[in-house]
This record gives sequence, structure tokens and C-alpha cells, in this order.
Amino acid sequence: MDDLRRMAIFATVVQHGSMSGAARALGMSPSAVSQQVRQLETDGGVTLLHRSTRQLALTEAGERFHEHCAALLRAAAQARAELQHTREAPVGLLRLSAPVGFARHIAPALGPLLAQHPALRLHLLVDDAPIDLIQARIDLAIRFGPLPDSSWVARRLGALRWWICASPAWIAAHGPVAHPDALLGHAWLGFVRERPWLRLDMTGPDGAARELRIEPRLSSNNQLSIQQMCAAGLGPALLGSADAHDDVAAGHLVRLLPEWTLPALDISAVTPQRDTQPAKVRLAVQALQAYLQNLAGVES
Repeated sequence: MDDLRRMAIFATVVQHGSMSGAARALGMSPSAVSQQVRQLETDGGVTLLHRSTRQLALTEAGERFHEHCAALLRAAAQARAELQHTREAPVGLLRLSAPVGFARHIAPALGPLLAQHPALRLHLLVDDAPIDLIQARIDLAIRFGPLPDSSWVARRLGALRWWICASPAWIAAHGPVAHPDALLGHAWLGFVRERPWLRLDMTGPDGAARELRIEPRLSSNNQLSIQQMCAAGLGPALLGSADAHDDVAAGHLVRLLPEWTLPALDISAVTPQRDTQPAKVRLAVQALQAYLQNLAGVES
């Protein structure tokens, strides 16, 4: 590495035509610059510069050596420019991970960003199971709920509420639900992964609290499948407000006990590094947050 540094100093000396000019450009003393050039000559066993009190001149060996040193400087400048461009403009491949139920929001959220920046490409990995961001080389992941302790960086994008929903056909067959306790006698649908039961912490309109523990009859590790089975009349289910909003508005689903609330579920953008983010990640996070702020069923 010392050789590379000395080569860069030598090329800067030639570029500025003097030791003092190179020293000013590099923030070094003229004697330190001269010492680095002498070390290059000592290590190479050749004279690179003819020195006089007024000027410097390249030797024949120095001319040939300078061509490579100047190329080194140009490559370094190009590398710095590429980093700056990546920092300021969204370019390259953005690897994004999202749960299955959220995948339908990616196009409307990031479509304008992709249209505005043709050099930006997107690869979307859709999976309800957590993905190791480092191993999968993920730039940005959308996560719901509490996040495990890690070195990853999370930015809150919004929150959704859990809604208890059932289909109109299910309500017609089983009757209306007037109290949380009435839910205990029914065959539930549930999104389960680590444990085979659901915990519902509910707060009533008068501030009363009720905790239910329900073991679903039908379960899946895919939230979208649970919602589809719920709309088909197979039982009540706990659904995210953003996912269920359109089906509720269209009459395919009905909220049960809407006066009872459940805790909010945070939506987070997670990135694997804490240092400065490239523009493709920063702007994608901004676009997702702006989209979610206007999405029905999402709280700020």
C-alpha cells in the first residue's frame, strides 16, 4: 500500500510540476513529498526526476513509470466518482425483501421511482419467513411487528391494526358476535409460525381488557392464504387492516367487534448496514413511507 501511495504522490508531482505544488494539493510538506519520491527511486533503483532549483524534468524511465502512475490516479478518481454517483443517484440493482401480503404494494409504491430513474433495477424476494439480509444480499427488507435485536438498522414506515374478520356467509351461519368471549367457541383460521396458537390482547370501548388464547383449526405460514380462506367462509381470522381494508370495503369480509381494538403492528424498513446508505436505498425508503402514509388501513 505504501508503494501505491508513493506512486500517487509521484503522479501528483508531475501533474503540478513541482514538489511544492504537489504538497499543497496533497496537504503535505514539500520535504515529505520529496522524501516519498526519493523512496520510490531507491526502491526501484532508477532516477525518475531530474531536479534543479527551478524545475523538474522526467527521466526516460520516469516518463514510462509516470504513465502507469497517472493511470492509477485516473482509476482512483473514477472510483471516487462512481461512489459519489451511487450516493447521489439511484443506480444499480435494489434487492428488496417483503412478505407475501405486502408484495402487491411494491409496484404502486416504487413504480414512480423506477420510472424516473431508468438506471435503477429491482429484484423482489417475496417470503413470509424472515430472510437473513446478509446471506441473501438484501439491500432493504419490509418487516412487520417487533424486530429482534441485531446490528441491522430499522426505520418505522407506519403501523397497521389487527382486525378480526369473517365472511358474510360465516356470519349468516353462526350469527353476530357481541363479545370477545363469543369467539372462543368457533373454529378459527390462523397465521402461525413459531407457536400453534394466537394471542389476542383486546381493549373494549370502556377500557376493559380481554385476553384470548385461540388455537386455530386451520393454520398457515402465509397470511394471504389465511385471508383467502376467511373470505371463503371457513372461519374468523386475525387480519392486518391494510390487507383486509379492500375486502371489507367491497363486502367480501366483515369486521367483528370493531369497537374492540388490538395493538398496532409497526411496519419497518430494515437495512443491513449502519453506514451511509446509497441513494437507491434512501429513495426507496422515502417512496415506501410516502405511499404508506396514503394507504387505507395504515396509521402514521
